[in-house]
Amino acid sequence: MDLLRTLALVREEFSATTRIEVDAQLVVQIINNLMSANACADWLANLGCQLESYQDLNISHLHLILKDSSLPLVPLMVILWDCKASPLDIVFGCMSPYKLKVIHQNGQCSSQARQDNTSHVELLRWDQARVDYIHRRAAKATAILNASGGSLFAGVPVNIGIALNTDHYIIKIGLGTPTTSFSFVFDTGSDLTWTQCLPCINCYDQKDPFYDPTQSSSFDNIPCNSEYCVKLNHFGCSSTSTCLYHEEYEDDSYTNGSFIQDNLKFSSNIIQNFSFGCGHNNSGEFGQVDGLLGLGRGDLSIISQTAQLYNKVFSYCLPSGPNKIGFLELGSSVPSVNYTPMLSNPNLPSWYFLKLIAISIGGTRLPLSSTVFTGPGTMLDSGTVITHLPPTAYFALRNIFQQYMKRYPTAPPLNNLDTCYNLTNYEKVSVPSIVLIFDQVTVNLDFMGIVYIASNSQVCLAFAANYDDDEIVVIGNTQQRRYIIVYDLRKSKIGFRANGCS
Repeated sequence: MDLLRTLALVREEFSATTRIEVDAQLVVQIINNLMSANACADWLANLGCQLESYQDLNISHLHLILKDSSLPLVPLMVILWDCKASPLDIVFGCMSPYKLKVIHQNGQCSSQARQDNTSHVELLRWDQARVDYIHRRAAKATAILNASGGSLFAGVPVNIGIALNTDHYIIKIGLGTPTTSFSFVFDTGSDLTWTQCLPCINCYDQKDPFYDPTQSSSFDNIPCNSEYCVKLNHFGCSSTSTCLYHEEYEDDSYTNGSFIQDNLKFSSNIIQNFSFGCGHNNSGEFGQVDGLLGLGRGDLSIISQTAQLYNKVFSYCLPSGPNKIGFLELGSSVPSVNYTPMLSNPNLPSWYFLKLIAISIGGTRLPLSSTVFTGPGTMLDSGTVITHLPPTAYFALRNIFQQYMKRYPTAPPLNNLDTCYNLTNYEKVSVPSIVLIFDQVTVNLDFMGIVYIASNSQVCLAFAANYDDDEIVVIGNTQQRRYIIVYDLRKSKIGFRANGCS
C-alpha cells in the first residue's frame, strides 16, 4: 500500500502513544520534491499557535524525526504545545503550499478567542438574522435553480452577512511586503475580502496591529474606472480618482474605505496584486477579527481572482470543536471524494447551491416527497451555524428525534432550537443517526453535527425550522464539521469526504 493511502487510513487513529511504521525515506523524498525547507517551516508555523522552538522545526528536523522509519507523536506534541496537531497534519501540510490551518473563532488556539463571553442566545439570534436575510434576498423574484454555467459570473456579486461575531472559523493570512500576519474569518457567502487599515477614522477593537499600506512596497491604489472597482456592490471615487468601497451588513455593521491591491500570502504562496478592501471606517460586531476572506463565486472573490493559479478549486474541513484544527486549501484535488452537481440561484449568484433530496434518521428516510427540499432549493453556507429546514421536514425530523431521546430529561429551548436535553448526569449519550441525502452523495452526520452543545445541561438538536416551506434550505457549518468539502467551480460540482479533520 502506498504511503499516502496508508497515512489517510491511519490519520484518525493517532493518540499520544500511537506509533505507525511507514517508509520514512519516501516521506522525505516527497517533501524534498514538493517543498523547500522555508515553505515547510511556514506551514508548521500555521499549525502551532505558539512554537517553542520554531527555528528548529524545519525539513532537517523532520528528517531527524522520521529517519528511524516511524512517526513518533510525542516529540512533536511537545513542540506544538499550544495546539493539537498530529505528525500526519505536519507531513500533509509540508506537501501543500496552499493549505492553511482553520480553527474555531472561540478556540484556545485562536488569538481572537472571544473575551466578552457572547451568549449562545446572541450567537443564535445573529445566525437567524443571517438566514432571514438570505430568505428575503431570494424572495425578491422567482428563484429557479439551474445547472451552473458561464453566465453565472456575469451577475452582480452579492455579499451577504450579518457581521462576523457568530460561530466562524479563523485562518491566518499575510498581507504586504514585508509580510504581516492577520487573522481573518472566511465566508462562502461573500466575495469581497477586506481588513481594517490605517489611517483609521473609526475602527473596532482587534488584537493584531492594523494593516498599514504605506509600509508595504507592493501596495498600489486601484483607479475608480478600473474593471475591479466597477464590480463592487457600492463604489466611488476619491479626490485623486482612486477606488472607494462600501459594504454594509444586515445588522447595520459596515466597512468602507479604499479598494486597493497588495500581495496576499496564503500559506507559503504569494498572490500578487490581490484586490481587497482597506477599511478606514468600520463598525459592528466583528468579534475582534482583522477582516474577512471572501470565498464566494463572484468576480472579486479570492477564488475568481486566483482562477489561473488554482483553477477555481478550493476545499476546507471545519474542526469539530473550539480546540480542534481543520484546514482551508486552494487548488488541490482531494482523493476519495463523492461529488454532487453544483447549482446556482440567479438571485444569489455568489452562493453555492446543491440538491438535497431526502433526510434519514435512525436508518429510515423521513416520509416526505423530495420536492419539500428541491422546491425551495438548498444552499451550503460556511457562515450559517444551524441548518434550517422547511417546517414540514423539520417537524418530521424533530418528532422522531424526540422519540429516540425520550429517556433523557428535557431542557428549556435555546432561542430557535426547541428540542433540548439536560445531559449533566450522563457519561454516555446515544443519539439517532442522521443522514443528509444529496443527489449522488450521502453525508452521515456525527454527534457534533447533530447537536448544538450550549452546556451539559442544555444540549439541543442542531436544526431549526424555516418560517415557510417555500424558503431556501440552508446547510449550516455545524453539519459540515469534520467533512472535507471540495468546491470545483470549473466542473460545477461539490464534493464530500468524511473524517477529514479532528
